[in-house]
Amino acid sequence: MSQGVRTRPEGSGQPLSEAYDTALLDLDGVVYAGGSAIAHAVDSLAVARSGGMRLAYVTNNALRTPDTVAAHLTELGIPTGADDVITSAQAVARLISEQVPAGARVLVIGGDGLRAALRERGLEPVESADDDPAAVVQGYGGPDLPWGRFAEASYAVRRGVPWFASNTDLTIPSGRGIAPGNGAAVEVVRIATGAEPQVAGKPLPPMHRETIIRTGAERPLVVGDRLDTDIEGAFNGGVDSLLVLTGVTDGAQLLAAPPHHRPTYVDADLRGLLTGQPEVTGDGDGFRCGGWTATAGADRLELTGDGEALDGLRALCAAAWTAAGEGSCALDGGKALARLGL
Repeated sequence: MSQGVRTRPEGSGQPLSEAYDTALLDLDGVVYAGGSAIAHAVDSLAVARSGGMRLAYVTNNALRTPDTVAAHLTELGIPTGADDVITSAQAVARLISEQVPAGARVLVIGGDGLRAALRERGLEPVESADDDPAAVVQGYGGPDLPWGRFAEASYAVRRGVPWFASNTDLTIPSGRGIAPGNGAAVEVVRIATGAEPQVAGKPLPPMHRETIIRTGAERPLVVGDRLDTDIEGAFNGGVDSLLVLTGVTDGAQLLAAPPHHRPTYVDADLRGLLTGQPEVTGDGDGFRCGGWTATAGADRLELTGDGEALDGLRALCAAAWTAAGEGSCALDGGKALARLGL
């Protein structure tokens, strides 16, 4: 990753699938949504893989086991083995195993993914605060997780049992829209207990460490749809990132991104792995990409020219991020984004 504050998306003369040895791909909002493959994902990943890029799937969703995730991806037409899947359940299980005795009991508030990850680390999942757990772990348990599970976690945490969370994403994409994520469930226990969990998932270091341990990546590229998990996680890990606009992040959020949320590259979807990235040129008098020129006015971002919408967005990012410096851009970019259809 470039040193200093990023003020524009970078260009690449090579296809990203050739410039990096491993793609660390988020799943929800990047590869699939609501269980169905996102447009262009299957074909793009097949081409990247055939060209020699390793594909690893890194998800904050702790509900499913790596075997289940791999089987789902394979059904979608993306051949995947369990070793290609890294979950926040695995990251939090390693974190717990470093702080409790071997074979310790862990109260699980979540799904099969958490239980499998704990067993992999030699820990024993239990279901009740009365089972003498050495730790409590909370992960996404799906939309039907009973309310009583949060009470069980609260009983144990109030007794002083160390509390861990796989991740704190407040939302999760679904086929019907944006649903509450594990972070919303963590808030329930936080409010009930006043305690703070140790968190393993993106964007925090335990997840990046787990990913590098399991993949051995030397030149990784993080690919994601969320600024506050995927892109911030890449920033914290000191690696480059590609934001795709198939999930939760929209143009306005991207323009307002503070330095730790600014991706190295921006593209519409996973086809961006297969191409070079256009360079943004210029300075405070105007930033150019493709046929567009973006400037920062007194109270809003201005855009002139014509061409591909993504080039206009990249130029706007340069104007917004430069104007914001180490902060978050507060200039109105609505009219410029509307012109791009974003």
